[in-house]
Amino acid sequence: MIVTRTPFRVTLGGGGTDLPSFYEKRGGFILAMGLDKYMYVALNRPLVEKRIILHYTKSESVEHVRELKHELAREALRLHGIEHSMEVTSLADIPASTGLGSSSCYLVGLIVGLRAYLKDNTSLQKIAEEACHIELDILKKGIGKQDQYMAAFGGMTALDIAKDGKVKVRHLSLSSWAIAELVSNCHIYYLQKKRVAADVLDDQNKAMKSKSGNRARVEDSLLNIMDLGKKILKAVEGQDFDGFGRLMDKHWQNKRRLSNKISFTEVDQLYELVKREHGVLGGKIIGAGGGGFLMLYSPSKGKKLTEFMRNKGYLRLNYNVEFEGSKVVTDLRSTQGLGERHS
Repeated sequence: MIVTRTPFRVTLGGGGTDLPSFYEKRGGFILAMGLDKYMYVALNRPLVEKRIILHYTKSESVEHVRELKHELAREALRLHGIEHSMEVTSLADIPASTGLGSSSCYLVGLIVGLRAYLKDNTSLQKIAEEACHIELDILKKGIGKQDQYMAAFGGMTALDIAKDGKVKVRHLSLSSWAIAELVSNCHIYYLQKKRVAADVLDDQNKAMKSKSGNRARVEDSLLNIMDLGKKILKAVEGQDFDGFGRLMDKHWQNKRRLSNKISFTEVDQLYELVKREHGVLGGKIIGAGGGGFLMLYSPSKGKKLTEFMRNKGYLRLNYNVEFEGSKVVTDLRSTQGLGERHS
């Protein structure tokens, strides 16, 4: 058996500029951090049955990989030449469809496990691009590149995306006390509402591909978001965390202009209230929007904010930064030819 562990992520700046519909015209920029909350993927080769068996929120057992309904697993297995004789199980610390990149975490974790199974070592950059190829090129999903790269690399990480899609990865260097201060002030609360990222991002993609006035509005917002993302990077590296919080507020105002699916009345009212009464300088819904988790930056009234949010039914997620990306944490292969390719 092989088990991989892959970190979830939170975007701090530049979200939305990693979609091809934008970066192919303007380039893209992302600042994000890996969380110590994980997706676990376990692979085991059945010794008797020649079947593909999947366990996730559902279970599948098929004779050939092409019969799988789980798109990510199907394409990852096919890409690595595995047509039958594999069992894959996944578990996660965070529910799916909550804005922390769970789908790409699953895919990257599976690819890392498959490459370990086949004894085919490669770079994290190649693993991230392989995941991007599956999601963007093969499955034609209307998403970006940040989730795959953050799942692979983790850490406090900046991604510069060229117009041709090439991604340059840079890890930030911050002291442990600076990271502790940032994490302490950046509260994350679960909104008790899920959404599918592609549904939320669809409006952005359609606008960027259209010739209407809507495209100019969306493109202008994304250009502002990219500029704010770079300013957020500068603030974080300069340890100006209150400045980071204020920039987050500007970031959120621009992000809300991308689609009416990104926020909703309950969150809008809550956000204005906590800014006015609970010392919040800025925040946003994490990920594409529409639900999941709400990040709020509060440097002075954190305890009262947490109590207020708990009374509203929004529980705080306690977390730290995870500096490692996806990796194999268990490799218990027997002597039954587990390192060989079987088709």
